[in-house]
Amino acid sequence: MAKELLAIVEVVANEKDVDRSVIFSALEAALAAATRKRHHDEDIEARVSINTRTGEYETYRVWQIVDDEAILENPDAEIRESVAEIEWPEENLKAGDVYEIKIDNEPFGRISAMQAKQIIIQKLREAEREKVYQQFIDKEGELVHGIVRRHERRNAIVDIGGVEGTILREDMIPREPLRSGDRIRGYLAKVNRELKGPQLQISRVAPELLTELFTLEVPEINMGNIEIMGAARAPGIRSKIAVRTFDPRIDPVGACVGMRGSRVQAVMNELNGESIDIVLWDEDPQTYVCKAMAPANITHSRVDMDKKMIDIAVVEEKLPQAVGKGGQNVRLASELTGWQINVLSEEEFHAQVEAEQDAQEAALATQLDIEEEVAVELNAAGFTSADAVAYADREDLLAIEAFDEDLVDALLERATDFLLTQAFVADNDPEEEMQTPIEEMGLDEALVEQLTAAGLSIQEDVAELAVDELTTLSGLDEKQASAIILQAREPWFRQS
Repeated sequence: MAKELLAIVEVVANEKDVDRSVIFSALEAALAAATRKRHHDEDIEARVSINTRTGEYETYRVWQIVDDEAILENPDAEIRESVAEIEWPEENLKAGDVYEIKIDNEPFGRISAMQAKQIIIQKLREAEREKVYQQFIDKEGELVHGIVRRHERRNAIVDIGGVEGTILREDMIPREPLRSGDRIRGYLAKVNRELKGPQLQISRVAPELLTELFTLEVPEINMGNIEIMGAARAPGIRSKIAVRTFDPRIDPVGACVGMRGSRVQAVMNELNGESIDIVLWDEDPQTYVCKAMAPANITHSRVDMDKKMIDIAVVEEKLPQAVGKGGQNVRLASELTGWQINVLSEEEFHAQVEAEQDAQEAALATQLDIEEEVAVELNAAGFTSADAVAYADREDLLAIEAFDEDLVDALLERATDFLLTQAFVADNDPEEEMQTPIEEMGLDEALVEQLTAAGLSIQEDVAELAVDELTTLSGLDEKQASAIILQAREPWFRQS
């Protein structure tokens, strides 16, 4: 029998091209099932171990040791710890242990053979699925090519080396006619492990497909002499790709275009005629964005580094070209560069710049308590905030034609005072500030005495007063009382 068992394993393993361990595992499972069936009046657990060299096998009844307080779900396979100690005292078994008792082998007869056949078939399917999964999981994120076989529920089924992959409707290039028998390339976006076998999800719209195709067509990219810095697509219509190189002998854009456009044309053909803009990457965001907006000609631009936003200006007549159909050009440029791009006409751009300058000058005049003309001079010289004035060199401020030494010293002193006040306000806890004694609020001594006599002691007490209450207590008019109450409530406003 042992030799027959080994012969079966050898034949099946060779015919199905699976590891012998898979067949042995199936036979062990079949013999264990046959053993359980032999004990038809009990629901026992059994394990069979086959010696892979001799073909001999042994059968064990398996007991699971459980806690004394546990409820037995299967009394034929579970035993409480205290009972196990009585039954097998020499084993010193604890809850959670497994104890196996050797029992008689089940002959490898007709029933065992039938069960072994079913289990082997099941194991073979599992092994084949695992083999396919392992074959493709390492290719996830790579370019694959295959043949379109059919359409199911508006999805395309593609044969990839004997394995079927799926291009979902949303992963197809719009209006691309995929017919049975067409040879296509796609981006292997995902390999899903499912019960019915690995599912290969292929995309024809992913930006990665564009970069993989260029890597295939342009040897300089494949060799690492040219680096792809980003890609953005409007599938089937237009795409943008940014490239750079550290080798001064190489023109990265020209290399991607190829002789008479041969390389970029090959990529376009693979993407159903999708137009491709090849952009030279630049570390300066303004320059990079202006190049990414091609074919639009940018006349002015300004960048907000904090918000990662760029305003660009084009001549009025070129606005539609810059924005593109349905905002396509600006959207692709924004996706490619990672910057939010606002496209303006030159008139809008200058109006916006002037408005912001006016706002900066007004804020500077308020912060430093200076005349508007002085704020205009400061802004024109590049000192657009109190911070810039406070940290400016005295000589740079004196270089402004309209300024003298007295004015510059006053500006530096006011800017420093403003920053100190701001820092003090930022560091103070509003709740703690509301506990300030009335004597330290900077109020008139007579008023402090009146408020103290009325039982008020801290700033919060004043903040909670109504205007008419304060006028009654102090004799102040409504305007004066309102100003004092607002001053007392200021930490609340700041907190909110």
